Amino acid sequence: MNQLKSYLDQNKDRFVEELFELLRIPSISADSAYKEQTLKAAEAVKNSLEKAGADKVELCPTKGYPVVYAEKIIDPNLPTVVVYGHYDVQPADPIELWDAPAFEPIVKKTDIHPDGAIFARGACDDKGQFFMHVKAFETMVKNDALPCNVKFMIEGEEEIGSANLDEFVKNNREKLAGDVILISDTGMLANDTPSITTGLRGLSYVEVEVTGPNRDLHSGLYGGAVANPINILTKMIASLHDENNHITIPGFYDDVIELSTEEREAMAQAPFSLDAYKAHLNIDDVWGEKGYSTMERNSIRPTLDVNGIWGGYTGEGAKTVIASKAYAKISMRLVPAQDPEKITQLFVKHFESIAPDAVKVKVTPHHGGEPYVSPIDTAEYQAASKAMEATFGQTPIPVRSGGSIPIVALFERELGMKSILMGFGLDSDAIHSPNEHYGLFNYFKGIETIPYYYQYYTELKK
Repeated sequence: MNQLKSYLDQNKDRFVEELFELLRIPSISADSAYKEQTLKAAEAVKNSLEKAGADKVELCPTKGYPVVYAEKIIDPNLPTVVVYGHYDVQPADPIELWDAPAFEPIVKKTDIHPDGAIFARGACDDKGQFFMHVKAFETMVKNDALPCNVKFMIEGEEEIGSANLDEFVKNNREKLAGDVILISDTGMLANDTPSITTGLRGLSYVEVEVTGPNRDLHSGLYGGAVANPINILTKMIASLHDENNHITIPGFYDDVIELSTEEREAMAQAPFSLDAYKAHLNIDDVWGEKGYSTMERNSIRPTLDVNGIWGGYTGEGAKTVIASKAYAKISMRLVPAQDPEKITQLFVKHFESIAPDAVKVKVTPHHGGEPYVSPIDTAEYQAASKAMEATFGQTPIPVRSGGSIPIVALFERELGMKSILMGFGLDSDAIHSPNEHYGLFNYFKGIETIPYYYQYYTELKK
């Protein structure tokens, strides 16, 4: 491993600049205006894997953006690690809140990242994190230190729900066959407190439309006489939580598994400062479901949040109008045993039932995903734990994340492989927000740690 560490130290500047080249490509899968740039990012990933030493690299077409597939099989009798990541990114909006252009990466020091952090859209989610695997792979190949087989599956539609990955996986089971999926698209507790994500929440995402009159109306001539869709929509949304912030949709909690007192006490052992949490977000107090801690609310409890709401006139100045329509986008994070399709159906039925006769309601389901829990008594997990212990000097804490990676359950169902979520980001890295960033410490620590995973996993599987 000393040889690998030496190679990393000698190539740090190049590894950063090559990541910068990828970050400069605005691969926004949600916006068709960036189609060519997203395809350019796929090509760039393909080129990086070829240069890193993969024997076979290809762009696999889907109905949407291609999957970049690569492999290096050194011995069919050895274990095979399948690395998953995604090259698409979130839109940069609101762009005016960025301190520097979102797709012109820069390095700045912060209180949390005194060695510097890379600021750019996709720096942490997920270009910086999957690119660690490319560079770790290069480091092992160039030093003849790859202990097992490796396959890469880097997609371009994760940020829009991985709509075409299901079909790709089902049609390529043999190509993707392996022993474990290794993913770095999550985070850890802190740079001095490593952790491994063992659980993910699922997701149900819908868009709602409330329609009143057949056109926008003068608010003086019609105000008070017809239903205002914006007023109605906000009342409907407000009714989705009660005074204890408990979700009011009938049947919503039917399948929620309540954790035991012992499990909740174990979770509480993870280091967490409520004062620091509030200070970092610049809030005076936290908010959430009564009876649960902040750490529990954002990991083991389901949620319902409005992600966007609009309607009527929002331009400069005043326009006295009652809008014909109002809209909102709503996401529900789900916990193990909750079925996304069932929850979506429950939402549709309830939302339609609470609409007054004065308006019409339309609910359009978007993407969803199943929750996931990974056991910690397997060779797959133990290899990750030993790897992080080797580079951080302490045993990582198993934690459940509040986020969702819908394809993790798909991989287990279709490929029969567990996924190990060995992420190196921090909650403070502002993913999906302006000024997203990723610490240089984290980037290099990932490149250093990943080869240990390969070594320990190969040893444990013998």
